[in-house]
Amino acid sequence: QVQLVESGGGLVQAGGSLRLSCAASGRTFSSYTMGWFRQAPGKEREFVAAITRSAGSTYYADSVKGRFTISRDNAKNTVYLQMNSLKPEDTAVYYCAARRLIVNIFSRDEYNYWGQGTQVTVSS
Repeated sequence: QVQLVESGGGLVQAGGSLRLSCAASGRTFSSYTMGWFRQAPGKEREFVAAITRSAGSTYYADSVKGRFTISRDNAKNTVYLQMNSLKPEDTAVYYCAARRLIVNIFSRDEYNYWGQGTQVTVSS
């Protein structure tokens, strides 16, 4: 099994920045596609960003494109989500997820490993 632990969440004002980290256990981190999802109160968990195992491709939800950046450091078994120009509507619990083999990177059902989530709150 792969264990994922998110960190870096917190309370920020609109326009501020946060950097989320997801530390993964395991010896084959570089073989996994990694994704970030978020879930706001009363809403479905939604796709935010993903990065392929080779880091050759990144993908973003339209709502965060141009503001968020996903990256990975395979030597540290860690994936990051740099969040800039935060908006109140970004408020949610953010989860990282992983799967070694994946077909639809946008679907939460495709990922078989999940972290516990980290709260991001953006005030007006």
